Amino acid sequence: MLFFGKKAVTLHRDLKTTLITYNNIMYTYKYPHPAVTTDCVVFGFDGNSLSLLLIKRGIEPYKGTWALPGGFMNMDETAEQGAFRELQEETGVKDIYIEQLQAFTGVDRDPRERVLTIAFLAFVRQEKYEVIAGDDAAQAQWFPISELPELAFDHKEIIRVALEKLRWKITYEPLAFRLLNKTFTMTQVQTIYEVVLGQTFDRRNFHKKMTALGYIVPTDQQIRNNGRPGTLYTFDEEKYREQIENRNAF
Repeated sequence: MLFFGKKAVTLHRDLKTTLITYNNIMYTYKYPHPAVTTDCVVFGFDGNSLSLLLIKRGIEPYKGTWALPGGFMNMDETAEQGAFRELQEETGVKDIYIEQLQAFTGVDRDPRERVLTIAFLAFVRQEKYEVIAGDDAAQAQWFPISELPELAFDHKEIIRVALEKLRWKITYEPLAFRLLNKTFTMTQVQTIYEVVLGQTFDRRNFHKKMTALGYIVPTDQQIRNNGRPGTLYTFDEEKYREQIENRNAF
């Protein structure tokens, strides 16, 4: 039995029909209703490498296998609300910006029943969040993108699509700065772009292109790398917004 608000909803599924009792009225549908889950693809940056947040499943199916944080959506919540809830329950991560990636509808993607999943994409400053496993997650951990373990369900495909979306978006949106601290080195920015795009950039040319954007500005702070002082930069969101407005002006 499920609850929609304060009203009980009873689902009976078989291969041919779906019976739903709602507010003491029974409805019969010719076609069975698939279940719906949400999954979160959460990218993080630790200052040196791009990582992905995974959980180790504590229950079947795929018990003991790593997977994306996620689970079944409740009847009284939106997909986004379900994604936030599952992410917090399984990893302790909350209050982050997420955006919908796409739905994954492979017929045999879940061995339990017909399950569709709605995947969400997120970018976080890794050090801001203490990852704590909970609910049906036995463990929660960051993995470098280049060292992902074997994954449950079709999560390898979901991550592949998420990385494609990230490669596309990072060329026209300042996504990299959601992964960085308020101040950062140009080397850290270059590392993110190189990992995401799978390319190697000349250090001087990259530095010149980034500063020419106008919204990556130097601070009066410095940090020492291998004994050499390096300038710390910051992302000026106000200048970025001004550029966007001017670009869209007639």
